[in-house]
Amino acid sequence: MIPLSFAQRRLWFLNELEGVKAVYNTPLALRLTGSLDREALQRALCDLVARHESLRTVFRESDGEPHQHILEPAEAVPSLVVEDVRGPQVSDALRQAYRVPFDLAEEIPLRAQLFEQGPDEHILLITLHHIAGDGWSMVPLWRDVSSAYTARLKGEDVGWEELPIQYADYTLWQREVLGDESDPHSLGHKQLEYWKAKLDGIPEELRLPTRGSRPAVASRMGIPVEIELARSTHARLAEVAGKNGSTVFMALQAAVGALMSKLGAGHDVPVGTAIAGRTDQALHDLVGFFVNTLVLRTDTSGDPSFLEILKRVRAANLEAYENQDLPFERLVEALNPPRVPGRHPLFQVMLTLQNNAEADFRLDGLDVSVEEIEERGAQFDIAFLLKEEHDEHGAPAGIRGTVLHSEDLFTPDAARLITEGFVALIDQVVGDPQLRLDGIDIPEIPTALRQGAEAADSEVSTGEAPAAPYDERLEVLRGIFSQVLGVEDVGLDESFFALGGHSLLVIRLISRVRTALGVELDVAKIFEAPSVAELYKCLDEAPPARPSLGAGRRSR
Repeated sequence: MIPLSFAQRRLWFLNELEGVKAVYNTPLALRLTGSLDREALQRALCDLVARHESLRTVFRESDGEPHQHILEPAEAVPSLVVEDVRGPQVSDALRQAYRVPFDLAEEIPLRAQLFEQGPDEHILLITLHHIAGDGWSMVPLWRDVSSAYTARLKGEDVGWEELPIQYADYTLWQREVLGDESDPHSLGHKQLEYWKAKLDGIPEELRLPTRGSRPAVASRMGIPVEIELARSTHARLAEVAGKNGSTVFMALQAAVGALMSKLGAGHDVPVGTAIAGRTDQALHDLVGFFVNTLVLRTDTSGDPSFLEILKRVRAANLEAYENQDLPFERLVEALNPPRVPGRHPLFQVMLTLQNNAEADFRLDGLDVSVEEIEERGAQFDIAFLLKEEHDEHGAPAGIRGTVLHSEDLFTPDAARLITEGFVALIDQVVGDPQLRLDGIDIPEIPTALRQGAEAADSEVSTGEAPAAPYDERLEVLRGIFSQVLGVEDVGLDESFFALGGHSLLVIRLISRVRTALGVELDVAKIFEAPSVAELYKCLDEAPPARPSLGAGRRSR
């Protein structure tokens, strides 16, 4: 059986924890003007899926362990659904279409739909699940669709050279590169020790001006607020960064850290970011999920100037980049931070800056343009999703993007004020980089919009669960805890996570409960009832166990 990559494992686990949702669906909508050959497009999509195993992989489970199951091309023919949708209804149709969840166990992670608006006007929607591809993947994906379409128009086969490796090879290579963490000389051991030291004492949760307590079940919906930094602001930000040996990203991170501190988050601000993760040239032409997440700790203590914050960010980030190989998912397992449903572990604020090459959206004989879709899936409390633009000479031409706020935590007014505060802060610090944190002015969030911080102060922890009455199932459950955790004696009231449990062990626990006790427990239930005594009380209400999926990889 082929294991999942570390990044895939976390995404698969979140899919199990939160139920099947569309938050990890990545849409690409393209307006095609001209005479479209639908048969050639259908065949090109088949060529694409045949070329990249990641696009014809489903994810099955055996005894709590997920694995990749690669389908043969004949078993993974992507359908091209055609609908006649005209006028303003197309925007709603696109949003509804890309939000349809994937069944990762049975359905390939690529979907294509064609919305006809006239004989020579179509919108092609390609929806890719994040478990099969990241933002970088859109470059090789569309390049392959385009070249295959050209060949099929001519009635020819696609003359591609075989890819040197596939995503499954990367999955195995990743483990080989990291080595055995018990070996002090291995890369995995060295980088894990680095991150343990760097993230020691990290805040469990940032105090942000939320409208109330975090709900037990996250909606994963966001409030998007568009943001634009003018060409002149971008140029001055780049100048400040360059003069101090930093990048525009580092300057933006310093601004995010300063903003969070001004909003009441304290002076230790963890900010997450995504890095491409394609550290080997052989990975550049692959469609796959290679992106890794780094936790960048931003120190704003001591009323520093913006330049001082930037210098601290630069020093910390350069170290982090040297230790970027350790998968974020492995770090979460090792640090085992307290779990709260709906709260992202280790950081709740995300910053991404897109400045890499974009896909060249061409299709033979057609005019192709990107059709914007408002994406509202929120994985974080606040996400700054920014894009750096340059003119034909490479000079700064503005920064645009979206600040996405969790709908569970922020009102639209608070979201707008936070975004305005970010722009105002940058305008001030590019004008005077020596400006100190206390001297920066941002719009105030009214008390009526920020009840969450006060609510967090008033929350109290509950006591231990009362002892459960004796039942044979209680001892069976205790034995399963012991077996899965590798702990000889598990107390009835001891937390699964306090004993070393983590996301993949949760799945294994559920699988063993399914086999031994014949009931189906939701992943979320383990977080709600993490002890033997608490989970025992849930058994009578649990539905019967689902049939087991056949395991094992197809002979190839």
